[in-house]
Amino acid sequence: MQTIKSLLSDHKQNDQLPIRIVSPNFGHLSAEIADQIELTHRSPYYFILFMVSGCTRHGVDLEEFDIESNQLLMVRPHQIHRLPASGHGSDYFKLGFDENCLSRLPKPYPFLINPLNQQKISVTSATAVRLKAIFEMLIGLLSTPDTDPELILAHLNSLLTEINLAYFDTDKAPVNDHISKWIDFQIFVEDNLTDHPTIKDIAGKLALSTDSLYQIVKQHSGLSPKEFITNRLILEARRRISHGERASVKELAFGLGFNDPDYFSRLFKKVTGKTISAFFRDLS
Repeated sequence: MQTIKSLLSDHKQNDQLPIRIVSPNFGHLSAEIADQIELTHRSPYYFILFMVSGCTRHGVDLEEFDIESNQLLMVRPHQIHRLPASGHGSDYFKLGFDENCLSRLPKPYPFLINPLNQQKISVTSATAVRLKAIFEMLIGLLSTPDTDPELILAHLNSLLTEINLAYFDTDKAPVNDHISKWIDFQIFVEDNLTDHPTIKDIAGKLALSTDSLYQIVKQHSGLSPKEFITNRLILEARRRISHGERASVKELAFGLGFNDPDYFSRLFKKVTGKTISAFFRDLS
């Protein structure tokens, strides 16, 4: 059975880099392989869709997104991604790559953390032209599996730089120190989610007072740090349930770092408005 997890390694388009691009006339898997891949899956790598023309619909976690001309959709590792059964649009580029590619690039790209909580963005016509040109260059390079990876990485760097600038331009605000700390906060939460770090511990790691941390998180998410972490934990619970991980409530709670399954159940209902059993039933 072909899995999404092995897609980049089994069907990468360069001998040395785990990267793959699909467009209307390039990179499609055989029907036999494609039929074995589940439309709904937990993404193990970064996925970027650039819609040049047309419209398609993708699901990310528990939301649906209509992607139209000159729009981008970004999916991060561990998010639940639902591919469309049909209607892929008339012209598009799909890009998949993982941390191995990122580790070989010269700088970080803050948009990949999604600090502004924008899964989908629109780009200007000028940016769209440049993005299309870079994607087409990458397709040319990936048409031959033994292409020097440095050439591919150079163009991938240009592509991610363009997207990073477009991502923050939609907010019309400079990437200041508060944005940097907000990104650092999210990274810390992701890396330590099931350890349940205290707000004081997080503030200390980020060299901030608890009041400063509160103001930064509130500004960018509308939530307090505690509320943000709680919502992130419950989102992870919903992901695990939605992805078919049919563990008991106790196993689910312990897997997310909760020592008290009853408290976890009450918290789940408080955030979602549903009991865990009702959430299971709705999925069924």
